[in-house]
Amino acid sequence: MKKKIKKEKEKEIFEKKIDKKKVKKVKKIPEKKEKEIKIIKNPIFEKQGKKEIYLSVVIPAYNEATRLPMTLVDVDKKLLEMNLPSYEILVVDDGSKDATADIVERFKPLVKNLRLITNSENHGKGFVVRQGMLEAKGEIRIFMDADNSTTIDQFLKMKPFFDEGAQIVIGSRTVKGAELDPPQPFLKRIMGKAGNLFIQLVAVSGIWDTQCGFKAFKRTAAEDIFSRTTIDRWAFDIEALALARRLGYEIKEVPVYWKNDINSHVKLSSYFQVLLETVKIAYRIRKKSGEKRVEDDRFKIEGE
Repeated sequence: MKKKIKKEKEKEIFEKKIDKKKVKKVKKIPEKKEKEIKIIKNPIFEKQGKKEIYLSVVIPAYNEATRLPMTLVDVDKKLLEMNLPSYEILVVDDGSKDATADIVERFKPLVKNLRLITNSENHGKGFVVRQGMLEAKGEIRIFMDADNSTTIDQFLKMKPFFDEGAQIVIGSRTVKGAELDPPQPFLKRIMGKAGNLFIQLVAVSGIWDTQCGFKAFKRTAAEDIFSRTTIDRWAFDIEALALARRLGYEIKEVPVYWKNDINSHVKLSSYFQVLLETVKIAYRIRKKSGEKRVEDDRFKIEGE
């Protein structure tokens, strides 16, 4: 009996050993680590979130519902291609009677760095340029025409001067290297040259193109000059440049490519208005060169 029990135990032990050999060891599969997703931040919008803006593009607009959409698309596209540290586009609506303001609002989801200032009444180009230059947040502030006659990539000709410390750089259609496409009509050219000669004699000597709508200012210069300006309509450029000279700023000029728009809002009567305002500018600057512009309720942004 004892022998039988012993044999059964030996048999049981032997079978267990065989079972252990047949069982394969299952290797533990290591858990896969999730790949880290690196978020590449756009430096333009990252810096703008901190309100550190390199360039502000100010576009005055009055009844520009037709031309402004293509201008906004082109400006935004070129600014991205220019690879600037950061920028903003600031449209200032001068009490337009068409859908100018609505169009800018519709473009905001497409152009993330687009801002709009609206005015309930029409004040004049000089007024809204001043408003935009003082409201802008950029270290450099440039204003350009809504018809895109001088495209924003022309700023690259100005940039080296600003990199060297310049405070004011303006576009010119008369200095060597400038190109007009197509050239202005003969009568308009003669009137323009005669007018510029008068402007030089009375207010701003040495600058043959005071009216090109493409001028850039460093932040300190923009705030210093445009806080003193008073001209609300066409001669505001002359006043800004005359004040700049009076305050001791050096003005640099660069040649620009300028496309002549046959639908320009500038009328013949505007030339005579400019000449009359130039006389007023010269008189005021000589008499009150150091006086700072008084507070004007019209410059309060609606909604503030």
